[in-house]
Amino acid sequence: MTTESPHRGRDAREAVRFYLLDHRTPLGKTIDIALLALNLVFVAVFVAETYPLSPGVRAALWNTEVAIAAVFLGEYVLRLYGAEDRVAEFRNPYTMVDLLAILPTLLVVVWPGSATVASIGFLRAVRVVRVLRFYRFTQDAEFFFGTVSDNALRALKLLLTVLVLLFVSAGAFYSVEHAANSGVGTYGDAFYYVVVALSTVGFGDIVPVTSAGRWVTVASILAGIVLIPWQASGIVREWTRREKIDVTCPNCGLSSHDQDASHCKACGHVIYQEFDAPE
Repeated sequence: MTTESPHRGRDAREAVRFYLLDHRTPLGKTIDIALLALNLVFVAVFVAETYPLSPGVRAALWNTEVAIAAVFLGEYVLRLYGAEDRVAEFRNPYTMVDLLAILPTLLVVVWPGSATVASIGFLRAVRVVRVLRFYRFTQDAEFFFGTVSDNALRALKLLLTVLVLLFVSAGAFYSVEHAANSGVGTYGDAFYYVVVALSTVGFGDIVPVTSAGRWVTVASILAGIVLIPWQASGIVREWTRREKIDVTCPNCGLSSHDQDASHCKACGHVIYQEFDAPE
């Protein structure tokens, strides 16, 4: 029996929209995996360029960055082309991040040496946020190569949140501090500072010397205080809920009780009769 292609009967816009959102068909998975790999390389290039390199290696990295930026620009255009509501897609935060992440590279290509390019160079750190687009895979158990548990998906989301927060904060801190701060010579120095700052250890060997660096530090700490517990609470709630039994107290209406509870923990009403007798 022949399986009909998912895009059979669709026009070009619908086909583009389908495959940019799909992660279950072979072509959809291939596109997603390729984009994820390019995202990681794009970030790695940004990190590598902060270290002392030979002219040949630096030129190769720049060519790689331009090539990947061109691919992402094509993806951005196709995403707008295939969207049902192009204005809404343009205003989508993830879509705006996609454009901001490649903007410094594109401006260097079309307008090299301008003061504008230098002033928005910090946006290169935003390219790490592109990884967050893959959060949509945590909405179900189908993930690239098979089925994973809900808790594994939540743990992956927490891990992504922590890594993206650290990498974006380090990239932003490096971008605003490296020219004025002798202690921030490479991305590794900035990453070390961010980890120390967000963990509230505060060794004091690296400190921000610019107003922008101080504000990046404040924003990073506040983001860590809000985002990490928010993501972790979902895992804790799931674990806690699995240890409870969904039995409603007939007296007060409380609907979650411990497995060995014989009385309602809120009002003391007898509830053990509500449980099924063990076999």
